[in-house]
Amino acid sequence: MGISKTRLKTEILAGITSFFAISYIIIVNPMILSDAGIPAGLSVFATVFSSAIGCLIMALWAKAPVILTPGMGVNAFFTYTVVVGMHLSWQQAVAISIFSSLIYMVIAFTRASEFLANAIPAVLKKGITVGIGLFLVTLGLEKAELIQSGGKRALLAAGSLSNPATLLALFGLLLSLILFLRRVPGGFVIGIIVTSLVGVLFHIGGTQATSISLSQLPKYSEILFKGDFSQMFSIKFLLAVFSMTMILVFESMGILEGILQDSSQFRKAFQASSVTTFISGFLGTSPTVAAAESASGIESGGRTGIVSLVSGILFLLSLFFIPLLSYVPQAAIAPVIIITGAVMMEQLATINFADFTDWFPAFLIIVLIPLTGSISTGLAFGFVAYPILKLAMGKQSEVHPIMYVLGLLFLAQLGFNSILV
Repeated sequence: MGISKTRLKTEILAGITSFFAISYIIIVNPMILSDAGIPAGLSVFATVFSSAIGCLIMALWAKAPVILTPGMGVNAFFTYTVVVGMHLSWQQAVAISIFSSLIYMVIAFTRASEFLANAIPAVLKKGITVGIGLFLVTLGLEKAELIQSGGKRALLAAGSLSNPATLLALFGLLLSLILFLRRVPGGFVIGIIVTSLVGVLFHIGGTQATSISLSQLPKYSEILFKGDFSQMFSIKFLLAVFSMTMILVFESMGILEGILQDSSQFRKAFQASSVTTFISGFLGTSPTVAAAESASGIESGGRTGIVSLVSGILFLLSLFFIPLLSYVPQAAIAPVIIITGAVMMEQLATINFADFTDWFPAFLIIVLIPLTGSISTGLAFGFVAYPILKLAMGKQSEVHPIMYVLGLLFLAQLGFNSILV
């Protein structure tokens, strides 16, 4: 049975909408990964190719309206926790991504996915999403220079409004917010373009702008298949693998369960996500995940894999516009990171605050991720606290046995981290 012209038009428009909603990742992901040492001019190709391949796999295998791209949040873990915090090279971080995604694939293609989906409390999944969101907000505010180190007096202090880059970021934030609230298709992209043009006009940005050109494509091989597994049997490597696996599995579960209107699409979408995540490491980027922005296409009426197919094609076409990205300063990117984090934090509304044994473990995840700058640390405290509090209040019937195992593993991780990091 063929698809009607009206339905096809709806699916195509939904695919275009989803692409414009997430296309900022082409700019943002390379900038974040550049802090890990991966050249932005090369990782932009990894971002585009992994997204295009992921969307194609999603379209053909899962037939679901979900866009796969290098994830906001997991790219921060890759850069700021694994590379900056644990003092590993980006090549070793890539190896960690590949190893973690291999475990993710095993879980996705076995009954373990259903087992974990039922075992992990929904409140912890939501806490992870909110915590990563708050982390992104903090990161965005720092890139906008709206906050800075507070020195001895406080953890953080307000940035100076006399700083041109801060004023540019505020302009971009206001513009992007208005476009976002008015649901303008491609609002984030419009905000980035206009803010960048204002920056060029007033000579704001300077060294913060990244140098990206399509002519660098022949050099892309420099970051292909560069995973360094030389440390794979070290405690530090295995701890990072464990943490990244937890993030990939549970963040993906939370996002897919939250955006898919047809629950029958979940299993294959979860599998498609795991395969793409595995491939992304070899392509030279941080792991891909299901983009929360896929919801924009679903809200536009998208229900099939045509949505992801259209988005994948548009990702490839975006290669021809890469030279324009060299004019984009961090002040233009920061507003998108801030708003994306704020949207992820909307999950707070669905958490049961009345039950403190639910809320407090989620609270620990939410506040410790940004305060420690480590997603894995936040996860660890939340997963350790949940079974302890339930047991203390005689609510052990609410705790799945796997939560005790995960709690002990995360507790061991905290102990090792205190020694190694």
